[in-house]
Amino acid sequence: MKLATIRTHDGTAAVRVDDDGAVELGAADLGAWLARPGWKAAAEQADGPRHSLDGLDYAPLIPSPEKVICVGLNYRTHILEMGRELPAYPALFAKFARALVGAFDPVELPSGSEQVDWEAELGVVIGAEVRHAAPEQAAAAIAGYTVINDVTARDFQYRSVQWLQGKTFERSTPVGPWLVTDAEPGEISCEVDGDLVQKADTGDLVFGPAELVAYISQIITLGPGDIIATGTPGGVGHARKPPRYLRQGSELVTRVDGVGEICNTMVRGS
Repeated sequence: MKLATIRTHDGTAAVRVDDDGAVELGAADLGAWLARPGWKAAAEQADGPRHSLDGLDYAPLIPSPEKVICVGLNYRTHILEMGRELPAYPALFAKFARALVGAFDPVELPSGSEQVDWEAELGVVIGAEVRHAAPEQAAAAIAGYTVINDVTARDFQYRSVQWLQGKTFERSTPVGPWLVTDAEPGEISCEVDGDLVQKADTGDLVFGPAELVAYISQIITLGPGDIIATGTPGGVGHARKPPRYLRQGSELVTRVDGVGEICNTMVRGS
């Protein structure tokens, strides 16, 4: 089952995306829907107003998540290309909601940065409150998966040992187009202007989705609508010789097999 948040004439609406149309669920957005008890069974049975698939305007999957937690250096290939050792624990940082845009929205180049890079990522969306989770509880708390590109201003990121400042520029992070509740994520890839720049299997993750949920829940309570960006594989522009960066007009396509695809054009930020 695919669930999403779309823009409508009246604002936004949570929908179930079927093969023949999108059905409104009766909530303003997917975050609000996931907070309802029994959300999955209710979504399967929903029969609200319908929208044609043609022209659906996808908003950020969760427009106002309480938390967006990101994982750095979590693919073995990426860790090795950056000259680092495999970590004993996940490297965590955060984003804020204003960083998020929809699956096909323009992505703003961070103002003042000349080193804007791509990072294709598998996104995990939480569907139930969880704290101090055992592995089985962590897996059960996952609502499903989505696609994220953690567009990063490298020059800002490396101004200090803390990465936040390079990671959460406004309107820089596309997420969507939907949440897939029964996905088995496979290959992840990224194209820039038609060139394949990243390709890996999500099985290359050092810390998988359930492991991340369990670990993060030791630190803070995870709740419905929270998003975890699980990290990017090798092939980022900053590690290339010479480096390659995103520019105005660059076309960024991010795919996760079994989950979906997002496509975004880079525009000049304010």
